[in-house]
Amino acid sequence: MSEADNLQTRHIPVTVLTGYLGAGKTTLLNRILSEQHGRSYAVVVNEFGEIGIDNELVVNADEEVFEMNNGCICCTVRGDLIRIIGGLVKRGRRFDGIIIETTGLADPAPVAQTFFVDEDVRQRTKLDSIVTVVDAKHVLERLADSHEAEEQIGFADVIVLNKTDLVGAEALAEVEARIRGMNAFATIHRAERCQVAVADVLGRGSFDLQRILDMEPAFLTEDDHEHDDAITSVSLSSERPLDQRRFNDWIRDLTATRGADILRFKGILAFQGTDRRVVIQGVHMLMDSDMLGPWPAGAARISRLVLIGRNLDRAALVSGFQSCVA
Repeated sequence: MSEADNLQTRHIPVTVLTGYLGAGKTTLLNRILSEQHGRSYAVVVNEFGEIGIDNELVVNADEEVFEMNNGCICCTVRGDLIRIIGGLVKRGRRFDGIIIETTGLADPAPVAQTFFVDEDVRQRTKLDSIVTVVDAKHVLERLADSHEAEEQIGFADVIVLNKTDLVGAEALAEVEARIRGMNAFATIHRAERCQVAVADVLGRGSFDLQRILDMEPAFLTEDDHEHDDAITSVSLSSERPLDQRRFNDWIRDLTATRGADILRFKGILAFQGTDRRVVIQGVHMLMDSDMLGPWPAGAARISRLVLIGRNLDRAALVSGFQSCVA
């Protein structure tokens, strides 16, 4: 049997990596891909917004990264995923697994459903587990206003309770008790900056269809799912370099005054006076930045920033961002 024929019959394990905006999914994905595990993964990254950021933030060693930013993965996954898996098999390259990082606004149920209702996908893959990253600091707020956050926890086989260093012991115990009350079956790993062992999140073989059917009997036939239409994204870009001091003043003022409405922001920026890409990420009023490395030779140095939240004033954001141009 040829390698291509073997790929046709082998069930490739799939891990669905989910979690609300800013929980740390990309951080966990990069930890997985940076480990010396000797395995090769195909990665599917889904984003919410017109400009793709996550694809450049994912470590890309031997992995192949497929980006989908044409909407919610739980609405588009059937067509896109079928095409991606079919393409992988036809090329004959052997992957040890597929990792799907969903947008933070995705309900994981339709994603998981695809691996059982589509015959072509079912013959070539198996759903290994749903891994949900949870932001220990903000999860109780999200459970109060987001159906997706509830579904992400309810469907999880493995939960990475992240950012535990940002909350006290009593608050952390409250969060964990709330999660356990929603999902008594998932394994919970406490973590800071998603520092968990790869063996704790990949190859678990822990997805249990019967448990899901007990929880949602219509799981295999349900077509409708909810979205919070009040959440929108604003994508900003500039082909001219930014003044770092003006940008820092603007983003600090923005998060201080509008941080309650900003669920997530991330960007890759080109500042005047440096040839290195600067990554900025944040949730509400919390913000972090880092150097990603030099701009690739010949690549256009375009600053891109995406904000996701409620009641976002697009015109004011565009004006503020443009005022940072050097």
